[in-house]
Amino acid sequence: MAKYAAAVGLGSHHLQRRWLLALLVMLSVSTVIAFFLRAAFHSCDRNVSGEDVISSARNAVQIADKPSPPIAAAKSSPLSFMKSKVVLLVSHELSLSGGPLLLMELAFLLRSVGAEVYWITFMKPSETDEVIYSLEHKMLDRGVQVFSAYGKEAIDTALRADLVVLNTAVAGKWLDYVLKEDVHRVLPKVLWWIHEMRGHYFKLDYVKHLPSVAGAMIDSHVTAEYWKNRTLERLKIKMPETYVVHLGNSNELMQVAEDSVAKRVLREHVRESLGVRNEDLLFALINSVSQGKGQDLFLRSFYEALQLIKQKKMQVPPLHAVIVGSDMSAHTKLETELRDYVMQKKIQNCVHFVNKTLTVAPYLAAIDVLVQNSQGRGECFGRITIEAMAFQLPVLGTAAGGTTEIIVNGTTGLLHPGGKEGVTPLAKHIVKLATHVERRLTIGKRGYERVKERFLEQHMAERIGGVLKQVLSKSKTKSNQLHNFD
Repeated sequence: MAKYAAAVGLGSHHLQRRWLLALLVMLSVSTVIAFFLRAAFHSCDRNVSGEDVISSARNAVQIADKPSPPIAAAKSSPLSFMKSKVVLLVSHELSLSGGPLLLMELAFLLRSVGAEVYWITFMKPSETDEVIYSLEHKMLDRGVQVFSAYGKEAIDTALRADLVVLNTAVAGKWLDYVLKEDVHRVLPKVLWWIHEMRGHYFKLDYVKHLPSVAGAMIDSHVTAEYWKNRTLERLKIKMPETYVVHLGNSNELMQVAEDSVAKRVLREHVRESLGVRNEDLLFALINSVSQGKGQDLFLRSFYEALQLIKQKKMQVPPLHAVIVGSDMSAHTKLETELRDYVMQKKIQNCVHFVNKTLTVAPYLAAIDVLVQNSQGRGECFGRITIEAMAFQLPVLGTAAGGTTEIIVNGTTGLLHPGGKEGVTPLAKHIVKLATHVERRLTIGKRGYERVKERFLEQHMAERIGGVLKQVLSKSKTKSNQLHNFD
């Protein structure tokens, strides 16, 4: 069987402690905690779970025994106008997937400028969940008030809030379910933050109130256009004024990406655990294993690349494929098929499966190239792409979705078609980067420069700040009109 985390100890608590100790020597505690609380805001549909993740989240909360202080430069923040504003954040779930974690990041940005922030989760399991417990206490430590999505407190907070942010399309069910007859009083101050790209989210039960809210915020232009057309054609409703906000890398991630000592230590630990040498070339796909993320097609491209190198007798370092986001405990058909393919092609010595993990930064420090192989409509944005670029990694991505708004083809990465048609082009791109060291390094450097130009936390805060100003102004006008009408 191909190597995977459990076999080499990569998912073990022992190695996680080694990474943690190494990081603690060089970085602030807040930086380390950020790794455990942020998986890949890069993908709208990326889920992160498992026992190793639960342990990591628990460890992170134990480390964070003191609340993180407000950002000292809050006065210069593009969100400083939100000071003393009351903001209610509504998430359909609280998990380690992209949407909820991104909303948490917004909560912390708002708290850093003195906003009064409240959080409710619409769908929660009845039994105790360690991840939810950990994330809720992380928010409480940062001054975010967390309470039930049901009952009088939720309704009263929604009514007195200056702004209500609904996170994901599914959160729309909360409006009627909880607010009932008060829903019309809240809609004028709702900003709907949508991340989904899949067709099954287009249900009137979810989004029937879209035309009446103050605005919608979406992570990419292609996703915004998709929602505009789909809601009109399928549901016969119009989108409200829609704002496109590209995401940015957190200050914590950038701190590590720009710390050569930290990267070297992480690189050595990960490569040692995988059993690969420093000079070997690692091509990694970091996403939960699923049909839509294209791990199967990536492995086919990787095998084809190995054959091309062998046939043409190219002189290159040993190549390895790393799939971060595996979960054999789920016993999915795809997980089994991936491993069967690796065994069938006899490439088990150069393919590595790594369990789902929150510690994305160590892998970005360890690999040489990121493969973003999402299929169909692609990623709504794909935050892992800009995270990889921050580490000066070239990205091989599908020419679909938000990836096309991040990568400048041929300059900061190389794009290939989705589906089976993209297998050979991706294989050729793998060979190209394996055989041209200077080009690989140049693409990585240009990607980093592009991140510095437009994909930092400051850039994202500026974009979100512009949206919030317009939404607050609009909601104030509508609320006054409703008040006069009443």
